[in-house]
Amino acid sequence: MPNNFLRVQSGDAEIILGLEKQTPTIVHWGAKLDSANAEMLESITSAGIAHNDSDIVGPFGIWRENARGHAGKPTLQAHRSGLDFSPKFEISSVDESTNHIELTGRDDQASLELRTRIESLDYGLFRFTNTVTNLGSGTLFVNDLDTWLPLPDRASDSMDFTGRWAKERQPQRRKIQFGTWLREGREGRPGFDHTVIQLALTENADFQQGEIWSLGLEFSGNPRYAIEKQPTGLSSMMAGTVLLPGEVRLEKGGSFEAPSVIASYSAAGIDGITSNHHQWIRSRVTHPTNIRPRPLTLNVWEAVYFDHSRDRLDELAEIASEIGVERLVLDDGWFGARRDDTKGLGDWVVSEEAWPEGLNPFIEKVRSLGMEFGLWFEGEMVNPDSDLYRAHPDWILKVGDRIPPEGRNQLVLDFTNSDAFNHILESVSAVLRESKIDYIKWDHNRILVDPANEGMPSVLTQTAAIYKMFDTLKERFPGLEIESCASGGGRIDLGMVQHADRFWTSDCTEAMERQQIQRYSQMAIPPEMLGTHISSEVSHQTARKLSLNVRGITALFGHAGIEWDVSQANPEERKILKDWATYYKQNRDLLHTGKLVRFEQKDSEVFISGVISHDQQRGILSYVAEQTLDGSNAPRFVIPDLPRDTLYSVKAAYPSGKPLHSKSLPTWMDGVKVTGEVLGQIGLPAPVLAPEYGFILEIQAI
Repeated sequence: MPNNFLRVQSGDAEIILGLEKQTPTIVHWGAKLDSANAEMLESITSAGIAHNDSDIVGPFGIWRENARGHAGKPTLQAHRSGLDFSPKFEISSVDESTNHIELTGRDDQASLELRTRIESLDYGLFRFTNTVTNLGSGTLFVNDLDTWLPLPDRASDSMDFTGRWAKERQPQRRKIQFGTWLREGREGRPGFDHTVIQLALTENADFQQGEIWSLGLEFSGNPRYAIEKQPTGLSSMMAGTVLLPGEVRLEKGGSFEAPSVIASYSAAGIDGITSNHHQWIRSRVTHPTNIRPRPLTLNVWEAVYFDHSRDRLDELAEIASEIGVERLVLDDGWFGARRDDTKGLGDWVVSEEAWPEGLNPFIEKVRSLGMEFGLWFEGEMVNPDSDLYRAHPDWILKVGDRIPPEGRNQLVLDFTNSDAFNHILESVSAVLRESKIDYIKWDHNRILVDPANEGMPSVLTQTAAIYKMFDTLKERFPGLEIESCASGGGRIDLGMVQHADRFWTSDCTEAMERQQIQRYSQMAIPPEMLGTHISSEVSHQTARKLSLNVRGITALFGHAGIEWDVSQANPEERKILKDWATYYKQNRDLLHTGKLVRFEQKDSEVFISGVISHDQQRGILSYVAEQTLDGSNAPRFVIPDLPRDTLYSVKAAYPSGKPLHSKSLPTWMDGVKVTGEVLGQIGLPAPVLAPEYGFILEIQAI
């Protein structure tokens, strides 16, 4: 293909760029086109001019300069005290290889350079990175530097996610209409309503079918997403980060590289986009499952809260070991004066009051029972009632002498202050050196208010600092795993996924809420990186009473664990927990490597999802009745896209107990042999279950 057109391919997708008029334009972002040639592309990329449109015929390009007649928001918004606000970049260099294209544009009048790198990540994913450089004199103030990609006309819908504490990642789907739909986060972290990836979809697209385009920000600061449809009828989507006023200031020769954006395309529905991201994340050498199986975990928070009675904890550890737990995590309350959530945060020294003999005797007890040990920290925060704050009240993020409002009795430490950063790093390191600790749960329980260092905004640098903290701790303590928690699911994103080993999916551990939360948390994050725990019979968050049957099924599909005072479990429940733990260990190889599948049902009363191996030889699915059925019979359900001629053994399994049901169970649930064609076309008759019950469906090629 001549220099007028460049292409970069990733899996079954590709991006074709046109370089007419010295501006890079995306001619195609979608399925790989084997037949496209320069002559074809040249003939189909020109367009007529509508009455009252600009006399300049597009394309306007990925830099979207107003100076070229583009009426939308530019990729770069910057100025020098009001000057040089409207650049017009001419391509000055093109660097092309088999897996990336890098385009550099210069505006000699404005003394600016803008560089865009498009990198193939394989699996249908591309990484876009924009960098602006100030070539002239005078400070350049960068207001925005985002990634915009055009959408084809057939992309009619968009989907993003909203939520709140304990109800994260709830989907929102709408038609793409004229104007701009903008989602911004200004918490200093992604937040509970964060859109990990934003989707554009064809009209009838669902989990299993249709074309999907997506963008996801590789950053844990303030996210920004938009879908735009201009009066011309052309649509685009955008991802980037919110830059606070004055946060990026460049002197002559200075550059700002904006956080990267991951773009993906799939013609296989939403699950295709999910599979793209999961395969990419799993391909990393450092991915947790590439190191060892994900250990079954018990966190004691909902069992004891701040009551660190050694007798109670010993009992929990003994029962956990009998069940088959492989890692026990001691949560908040072990340090300083931290007997409740009003004081002590920041004083990372083992409390003599709570632990007069120190942690080591208990850790040795846990390890003697065959389990690893994990410990809770919240290193970015400080209670005003703490030794640390009394000694260093200047170590917080603030504007001038104004103290920000407290959140959960906390203020935010300024990690861009090297003294504060190093103090926390050394305090945490001292605890890790003193004891054999395999794992830390790192919490982040409040938003950033007035996030400033010496009065200057610092979300970018604060975010970089927490990445550095995690990376440094893992370098110092090889094998250490870190769970990222932010009041539950407030910091789950494509940036943190490169630094943490696990996410706490939500502070809501109630199974029916988790069915929805986990379904969409897995949109781009693999299940093995999402903590999914069995909680108590009566939820601590919703007060709903649920069977162990559905609690166990829900917790299987992630990095499984327990968040429950198991000393209150009766002998029958403990037996079921032991069986469930055994099932998880026997099947986590598939649960943590298979392709995630989610099936649309005509009725919304049922959730069907699970994993199928990439060779399509095995599958483990969950069938959960969320509500009572409208009809007296449950609709049949199909399992699509299996090889037509492959014969499968299909049966139900009950690793956490049998469900309640109002009619006799279909005979196939005891075992049946059926082809992939029959499963995909005729399907299986569903049982009529009581609401909030379910079963596991096992599929095995014969």
